[in-house]
Amino acid sequence: MRVFSWAYRKALDWANHHRAPRYLALLSFTESSFFPIPPDVMLAPMVLAQRHRAWYFATLTTVTSVLGGLFGYAIGLFLFEEVGRPLIDMYHAQEKFVTVKNWFNDYGVWVVFLAGFTPIPYKLFTVTSGVLALAVLPFTLASLVGRGARFFLVAGLLYWGGERFSRFLHRRVDQIGWAVLGIAVAAFLVLRYWN
Repeated sequence: MRVFSWAYRKALDWANHHRAPRYLALLSFTESSFFPIPPDVMLAPMVLAQRHRAWYFATLTTVTSVLGGLFGYAIGLFLFEEVGRPLIDMYHAQEKFVTVKNWFNDYGVWVVFLAGFTPIPYKLFTVTSGVLALAVLPFTLASLVGRGARFFLVAGLLYWGGERFSRFLHRRVDQIGWAVLGIAVAAFLVLRYWN
């Protein structure tokens, strides 16, 4: 079944749309505070479709992600009971929230940098930063460095991989997609049922 190649072609089509940068900015902003889908899924095809704009897309993603992080911070600081806690409950992340709070106690602002760079759900860290009233300037700088490093790395790899990488991905996207899906399901089952 060639589901992933169809989705890949559609993503490239959408990446060329004249409103795509606005959608990328919106996705980047919302992912940092409450939305579950990371902006990489839109950033990557946009860079592949328009390599000459790779650094612009990475900058746009970084800036709007940090602004979204500040929005998540505000949710944690001012609206935790009304908005933050229901978000954590919706994602069934109560235990993760406690873990993140402990990480903040142990590592401080460095946790924000790591969360910004890694696939760990960044929104959990932005809201927790607000709950703990972390100083805004270190939070913003750590977010800027962590998020920027991640998005510029994605854009850079795709930019330098260029047409050769794009051709490889086009040929192998279904195999890669099914493999990633299989790994995700296996990881979910292991994490859910491992005692």
